[in-house]
Amino acid sequence: MSNTKRGIFIAFEGIDGAGKSSQISLLSSKLIAEGIQIYDTFEPTNSPIGSVIRQMMSGRIQGAHETIAALFVADRVDHLLNSTNGILSKIERGVSVISDRYYFSSYAYHSAHIDMDWVISANSISANILRPDINLFIDVPPEVCIERLEKARFHFDIYENLAAIREVRKNYLNAFKKLQDHENIVIIDGNGEIQDIRSRIWHVVEPYFNAHY
Repeated sequence: MSNTKRGIFIAFEGIDGAGKSSQISLLSSKLIAEGIQIYDTFEPTNSPIGSVIRQMMSGRIQGAHETIAALFVADRVDHLLNSTNGILSKIERGVSVISDRYYFSSYAYHSAHIDMDWVISANSISANILRPDINLFIDVPPEVCIERLEKARFHFDIYENLAAIREVRKNYLNAFKKLQDHENIVIIDGNGEIQDIRSRIWHVVEPYFNAHY
């Protein structure tokens, strides 16, 4: 049997414009500097399934909300299990994984149109395969997020408007309450300077790596 310790799995969550990508980059750089093997990834993935999802979300391909939700389920299972760069195999080899979105994103975004319990049940296969060691939710007011998106983008997907973003944030909080006994959820105040937010995240994450390594 291998004596390799499993890697740590961190899932970053947040509404669009919350600053996840910047904080993932900062955390990844910090951990690499500490000598820890890190694999950064994201959802939807760059797989063929993920490509179809992106086209549906942009409106280039039409599809029902249930179809998009089901495609996310398939993309997530492949993200975990594919033989090339699957998350599970990396975790088992001792590589720590940071993912920009995981199943809580589905709970929050899809339940704006579909019953949340259906979405949770549909994603149970992924939850049973691998739950994050930490679900980090960067909490930023929707009004701030939409301002950031309007400055940074010319095109928006079907969820990127103020009413939708407000609904998604509410759904995140409802999902956290619903699953608080099954998941490790940490809400990070995403307001303020980027380095201040980085410090808040590091304060939460550091003990897991100290205990692990």
